[in-house]
Order: sequence, then structure tokens, then C-alpha cells
Amino acid sequence: MHFDQSSAMDRALRLLGGARVDPRLQQAAWVARCVGRGSSAPLTSHDVTALASTLRRRTLPRSGVVFGAGNGGSGVWIVRSGQVELSAGSGSGRVVVQILKPGDVDGDIPLLLGMPMPYTGHALEDVELLELGPEEFERLLASHPAIARRWLSSVAERLNTSHMRILGLLGKSLAQQTAQLLLDESDADVVALPQRTLAAMLGVRRPSLNKVLKEFERAGLVRVRYAAIDLLDRSALSSRT
Repeated sequence: MHFDQSSAMDRALRLLGGARVDPRLQQAAWVARCVGRGSSAPLTSHDVTALASTLRRRTLPRSGVVFGAGNGGSGVWIVRSGQVELSAGSGSGRVVVQILKPGDVDGDIPLLLGMPMPYTGHALEDVELLELGPEEFERLLASHPAIARRWLSSVAERLNTSHMRILGLLGKSLAQQTAQLLLDESDADVVALPQRTLAAMLGVRRPSLNKVLKEFERAGLVRVRYAAIDLLDRSALSSRT
């Protein structure tokens, strides 16, 4: 049975109220949640080191373009060093949706599903990448069964986590949705995403989200700063979900 991740994601986003914001930005923000990172990354640091001599290595200076939005699943990128910023839109409408760090993998799900990349990747600093085209990706999975099995598990885990996050927000108030989203997106008690991205993920306007965040801030739950939110009391924030 063929599972259309894009269509399923679109349906879930419409239930969240996606018609009120740019649906392209909303989808880009949620697709970025499917980046392979941390425990869900398909490759271990040992794998990356072992494969570095056989996969295509690429270095880019700060501000270099790793890949552009609209490419039809044209490759897989593994960050070896540096950071890559994922952004959607352009000009005044440009919004950061994710930051890739060493060990993170992106592009595999769009490649497998034939989806266009919904965002553009720019190097925030000098970066080194391992880059795989479609044929190289297929050859890697075919020649390394253990990696192929782990990669399949990684994809399934990421898709399931993304769907469960979306479904977990349905039927809740905006305050409850916001609290849950902050807990889900935090890394070391910091949500390194701008409010516009978070608002798009929730399908609401930024002023509505800002009102909730200000209430949380007055209650001592969070601290709002430029393009980031610090979680000050996870336990109390969790009680708001």
C-alpha cells in the first residue's frame, strides 16, 4: 500500500486551521520536524566516519546554498561539521524552520516519496557535508543491510513522531497547543525558532500566539527573546497541556 505522506500531512494541517496562514510555510515547518537527528538519525557517528571516504564530500563557506526549495527529492545530505539553516519563503516573508547540526540527515524522506524540498538550506558557517544522489543513496542501502534496516526504522520513527505531534494538538485550546509545541520543540530547554514559524505550525496568526506567550512569560513559565524561547518551568508548562 502506498502511503502519501504529503497528502496525509496536508489533511492534518487543514484540521489545525492551515487555511488561516500560508500553507506552504506551515507544511515546510512540519516537514522540517522529519529531519533525522539525535536518536532518530539513521547513521551513527561511527557510520559517518566509516562512510566519509566513499561518499561524496562537499564543503561550503558561510551563506553557501546547500540545496534549494522546489528540488524534487534530489539528494540526501548528512552534516559532518558546521550548521545549516533551513528556511522557507523569501524577502520579508522568509522564515527559519530548522537548524541542522553535525550528524543530522535531511532529504531522505522527500527523495523516497518524490516530494519537492519545501525549504532552502544555507550554511550558517563553513560546513562539511556528505552528499548522496538518488543512485548513491540506493547503492548505500543495497550494500549495507544493517544501515538500510536502521534507515527504514529511522524514517518510520520520524514520520510517526511528526503525525503524533500534529494529532496531539487537535481539539485543544491555543494555550494548550502552544504549551505542547514548546515542550516538543525544545532542545536543552530552548526553542530556537521564531514566533512566526511556531504560529504557522499551529495555523494561527503571530499576534494570537504572542498573546499566549506573554501570558506564559508573566506566569514565569518561559522567557521570550529574539527568534528563541527559553523554557523556565517545564513541569508547570506541562500542566498547561
